[in-house]
Amino acid sequence: MIISTTNFISGYEIVEVLDIARGSTVRARNIGRDIFAGLKNIIGGEITEYTRLLAEAREDALERMINDGRSLGADAIINVRFTTSAVMAGCSEILAYGTAVKLK
Repeated sequence: MIISTTNFISGYEIVEVLDIARGSTVRARNIGRDIFAGLKNIIGGEITEYTRLLAEAREDALERMINDGRSLGADAIINVRFTTSAVMAGCSEILAYGTAVKLK
């Protein structure tokens, strides 16, 4: 599966637009991370626990988007984007989406 943030794949022709491919995950903070993050917030610097949590969430959303694209019969997913939204306090959704296409 070819994944691209552009609206084309160099060297290929898009012969069919199939649908939107999407994948999402909803993640919540945990008390251990929150305590450490609170301490880190006082002294400053990167909160690596949250960085890892969000990186894992993005990878899960991306993998789910790719699986959705495969189920649509896509050769590639173009115009890939990420977005996030708050579901409730301390809980967010990460959504990966793009246009599933057939290539020639």
